[in-house]
Formats: sequence, C-alpha cells, structure tokens
Amino acid sequence: MLDPRLTLEKRIAAELYSYHGKMSVYADDLHGHTIEIGADESFETASTIKAYILAALYDQVEKGKASLTDIVEYKPEHFVDGSGMLRALGVGAKLKVKDAATMMIICSDNIATNMIIGYLGLETINTCIRAFGFAHTTLFRPLHFDIDAPLGATTPRDFGALFRRVAKGELVSKAASAEMLAIFRQQHYNTMLTGNFPPYYLDTEETGDEELIWVASKSGSMNACRNDGGILHTPYGEYVLVLMNKDFHDVIEYDEHPAMRYGAKVSRMILDQVLACEGSFYKE
Repeated sequence: MLDPRLTLEKRIAAELYSYHGKMSVYADDLHGHTIEIGADESFETASTIKAYILAALYDQVEKGKASLTDIVEYKPEHFVDGSGMLRALGVGAKLKVKDAATMMIICSDNIATNMIIGYLGLETINTCIRAFGFAHTTLFRPLHFDIDAPLGATTPRDFGALFRRVAKGELVSKAASAEMLAIFRQQHYNTMLTGNFPPYYLDTEETGDEELIWVASKSGSMNACRNDGGILHTPYGEYVLVLMNKDFHDVIEYDEHPAMRYGAKVSRMILDQVLACEGSFYKE
C-alpha cells in the first residue's frame, strides 16, 4: 500500500516548483478520488470553450430546437484567423451542423466555431452552460482576434465536470454523450496530456495491436493561457484530467512551451499512479 502521506498533490507540487507560471489541476478517477490544485481558479478558456458549445448544441438537438443535419453557411462575419481548415474553402462554403461542430473540436476550427455560435446564438449557449450547472463558465463573444477582450472564462472544476459527465454518459443524454465522446476522441491537439506517454500505446495503426490508451479531449491556447483536459482511457478504465496554465512569460505557442512540458510531466505522473493502482488514484 502506498504511504498516504506521499500524496499526488505533494508530488505534483514538487514537480512544479521550478515552473515559471501557474498551473491548476483537477483530476477525477471516477472512483471517488479527486486531485484538486487551484481547481476553482478562473482561467481564460481559449478553445476549451468549444467543448461547452458542443454540449449546448447537443442539448438543443435533444430538445428539438436544433438539428445536426441543418445546413450552415460560412459568411463573411464568421471569418477569423487561427486554427482550422475552413479558411481554405472560402466564404460561401456550406456544411451540415454536425460537420461544422466536428471541425470545431477535432481541428479547433475557429470559423466553424463562429458558424455554430451564430447558429445557436450566444444567449442560448450561455443558458445551456448555466443549466448544465457550470456556474463559473461563460462564453463572452464569438472568436475575433482584433477584439482585446477575453473569449470566455472557466475553471478546471467546471471543465472536469463536463468530461466526467461525458464519461458517465450523463451529459445531455447517454446517446448524446456517446456521440460527443466519439468527436472528442478525434481531437488532434493533446500534447500537454500525452506528450510523455509511451507512443506505442497511443498509436496502434501500424502494429494492429489493441489500443490500450486513448484520449478524448479539448485543448485551448491563447497568450493568456495554455489549457487541456479530457478523458484518458487505460486498460483499467477511464479517468478525467484537466490542466490549466496562466501567468507564464513566453506567449509564443509551440509544443515545447514550459506549460506543455510541465503539463506533460504532471499528466504522466498521474497516468503512472492510475496504472500502479489499477484504475484509481489511491489504493484503499
């Protein structure tokens, strides 16, 4: 049995001692144990807000107020720089709502995000967020980088709760949770969560072996923050992990950014604990 005095929180704090920034951590092993370091600290959302927008979309679909097969059109007011592929298609491109929402998540397409915000409406999205119980999360506006104001605000606890409910099949409905999980599993950017994971277990396309570890997540980066969070699957089941960073000095976005490196260290530390304890953060 592990020494209960050697907590994950203490080990994480020791790892982050030389990190020049602020990292908050929220993790849930879905068996009654959580790790909470600054879990209620408010952070700029960056693209993590897109996970909440996806949940709002499925909520409206469930209520018959929206449809995944409706067609949305890329209009001039939707244009924004940054991540995504729709810029290559040009104004006038038409997509099914589900396709635009999928692009919003898997390649963090900013134009697709503005299309979904326009389709649902800002007020509807925030009403859904509140109804879900995410009391400290708000989408302030569509994405436009020429506006010097926060895109949104959230906390690690709220973001972790979203993914916990997806993992449990309890966000909107069991069927909606399953569809959202499938979309989150295709997300391209998870360097912070998996940067120190053994590659063999993450990519089995070449070997044909069973995929023992997978991630369903949504990341987000802006000058003010580096965030990532989601569901991590292991041979012993799933757990939820959220890492949010701010107050760092280097605003340039790259894979070896200190927030990414230290986040990857913390994520690997938690993975090793889950594997050692066969699915839990601590052995009882």
